[in-house]
Parts: sequence; C-alpha cells; structure tokens
Amino acid sequence: MADPAPAKLPPEVKKVRRKSLREDALNLPNALTMGRVAAIPICLYYLDQDTPQTGFYASMIFTLAAITDVVDGYLARKLNLVSVFGKLVDPLADKLIVMATLVWMVKMERMPPWAVVILLARELTVQSLRSVAASEGVIISAGQEGKTKTALQMVGIILLLYGHTAHLQYLGIDLEVVDFARVGRVLVYLSLVWSVSSMAQYISLFSDTVEVKNEKQRGEESSRSL
Repeated sequence: MADPAPAKLPPEVKKVRRKSLREDALNLPNALTMGRVAAIPICLYYLDQDTPQTGFYASMIFTLAAITDVVDGYLARKLNLVSVFGKLVDPLADKLIVMATLVWMVKMERMPPWAVVILLARELTVQSLRSVAASEGVIISAGQEGKTKTALQMVGIILLLYGHTAHLQYLGIDLEVVDFARVGRVLVYLSLVWSVSSMAQYISLFSDTVEVKNEKQRGEESSRSL
C-alpha cells in the first residue's frame, strides 16, 4: 500500500512563514551580519593584490566587519530582534571571515600552516561542543580565555592583512620601521596559547555537564523504580 501523500499546508500559512523568514533575514542586525559575509571576497581581493595600499583596504574592511559583529548583537537585543536566523548566521559569519583570511595568508606565506590548522581545529572543536551542549539544553558561554584569544587574534589578523613595513611616529617619538606582518604573527601566536587553554576549558565544562545530566537521569530512573 502506498504511503499517503503529505498533508499540504493552507496557502495562507505558507505565505506567513515565508514572510517571517524574509523579515528575519532583512532586519537591521541580520543585514549587518550578512554584510560581513559579503565582505569576505572583497577583503580577500584586496589582500591578494599584496601592496601597502590594498593591504590597508583589506585591514579596514576586516576592522569594520569586526565592529559590526558587536553592533548587530547590541541592536538585536536593544530592538528585540533576536531570531533563529541570526543565532545561526551570526557565529557562522564570524568564523567564515576569520578562517578565510587565515587560510589565504598561508598561501601568501604570512602565516605558517601549522598555526592555522591549530586555530581552525580549535574553532571547529569548540563549536561542535557548544552545539551538542545546546541540543541538551545547556549553554556554554565563552570564558575569559576565549575572550582574550579573540582580542589577540583579531588585532593580529588586522596587522597581518596590512602585512607591510611602515615608518611610524607617535607623539613626536620615532618608532622607526615597523614590520606589521611580524607583529601580527606574534599576536596570533600568543592567541594560540589562549586558544588551547580555552578549548581545554570547554572540554572540561562539557564533560561536567554530561556527568551531571547522567547522574540526574540515573536519579530519576531510581525514583521511578521505587
């Protein structure tokens, strides 16, 4: 016997759902998030030209993208526009622009492959742990190590995107020639320390969460058996 055909939703229900999704995607916070995704190829284009001027453009685009990451979250909460679409796309946009620029700089020999592999492996591991924990109804928030890692990594990437030397002066003090690629690399290397530390913290929190849940389930099963 053939399976019954799936029930069709009334046209008015379909229309409402499409409208809701469209509104979520086009509200101001999510539009800023999508702007970060759209900025990725532009940033990589300027980065690939490998001149001081285009490097400056690439670093400015990345800086603006980082600023919108703070602004869109604030606006979503302030304007009560927190949505499922935003919760999905916002962290994805952040990871995409960081991963894209780091991988591209391996090709340009501004970053060694081993460092980028460690950073990407950390991001994928932590994101997986947080996703599994969220599916169990547990939210694992970023600790201080994770925040320090992000700050060092962002500043380091901005300097790496410029990637050239420049003669700097500050308040009349001659800072001589500064190699922005080298300074950026040092900051990213420092972020590796906090990356590994924060990953260990996430794994520990995840393990504790699983253990507490298992103990609770065993306690409920014991209660029902009495």
